[in-house]
Amino acid sequence: MTDADICIIGGGPAGMVAGFLFARAGVRTIVLEKHGDFLRDFRGDTVHPSTLDLFDELGLLDRLLEQPHDRVDTIGAVIGGRAYTIGNFRGLPRPGNFIALMPQWHFLNFVAGEAGKLDAFTLRMNAEVSGLIEQGGRVGGVKLADGGEITARLTIAADGRSSLVRREGGLPLHDLGVPIDVFWFRVPKPQTPDNRTQGFIANGEMVVTIDRGDYFQCARVIEKGQADAVRARGFDAFRDQVAAAAPVLRDGIAAVQSWDDVKLLSVSLDRLTQWSRPGLLAIGDAAHAMSPVGGVGINLAIQDAVAAANLLAAPMLSGDDVDPLLHKVQERRLFSVKIIQAIQRVAHRCVLGPALAGRATKAPWILKLIDRSPLLQQFPARLLGLGIRREHIR
Repeated sequence: MTDADICIIGGGPAGMVAGFLFARAGVRTIVLEKHGDFLRDFRGDTVHPSTLDLFDELGLLDRLLEQPHDRVDTIGAVIGGRAYTIGNFRGLPRPGNFIALMPQWHFLNFVAGEAGKLDAFTLRMNAEVSGLIEQGGRVGGVKLADGGEITARLTIAADGRSSLVRREGGLPLHDLGVPIDVFWFRVPKPQTPDNRTQGFIANGEMVVTIDRGDYFQCARVIEKGQADAVRARGFDAFRDQVAAAAPVLRDGIAAVQSWDDVKLLSVSLDRLTQWSRPGLLAIGDAAHAMSPVGGVGINLAIQDAVAAANLLAAPMLSGDDVDPLLHKVQERRLFSVKIIQAIQRVAHRCVLGPALAGRATKAPWILKLIDRSPLLQQFPARLLGLGIRREHIR
């Protein structure tokens, strides 16, 4: 007798949603989260229309939207001092016709609360995994850092882009390469009636300002590996360059007082060439790390969770051997991942590269055309908000 049918490693969006869906189907599920809570700064918090629609299918959207969040109806960029609208989500089918900017800890606490109502669900916090249990060439569960073990019919790696479980399981990783890193920081702001999330390109700099009500969550994009060079120019220079690129931050930038207030995100863009082996399946960032471009990481991870539950929950509930089915999750999700990563690579090459080199001094003609056409603005919104081959709850 195993401790669980499924042991999910990692309490991020992929792990928590997968845990909820499998337990909802009646599959005995344990989710292991190595931290004591979900409260960590600068984690992705863009809940896209595809995810809102999934929670609507579950009958949970109204309760989800009771959590603190900001509504984003349009996205845009400021290039050379002029604002352009890139995408308008209002034309998408309701209810998911906007982006909800929701701190990830609120999202995860909500999912944990709903999952906790299910008899088949267990969440263990402060449960750090140190290795895998191998039984006759297949994974039979995990070893814990405290010396304990958890056995399971299926182990799901949802422990992020630096996945220990993926590495211990020997799943092969293909690095696509990425030319950027990101400095994250917060700048206070007054409340405004509309959400003013934007990206700014000017003076060889790119700064994204995510409007979180009383502060901007800011991302200064830099060339990969240049963090030490930026720091060497001094903190005052850092603030001056940010404020020059994004004038909306000038009044509040003084609140960012030292490098302690700035966190470096080392950006990755990669994917596994094999997502599974007997007894083990990887989903979310553990299977494919995404660039921050478009803020799609959470939503692709959740799509993976839905696909895994759709394909595996019923066979597991019937007591079937699911090892022969694990490859179907990769087959279902890989096309979408490849397309989005290809778009991100084009954005790196054609937008971020020229911006950081100081060559993006004016908007390209296609952006000007989209800005003038509300109809055209729906195409980027649909691609960004709904993705490719999106999943639905079975």
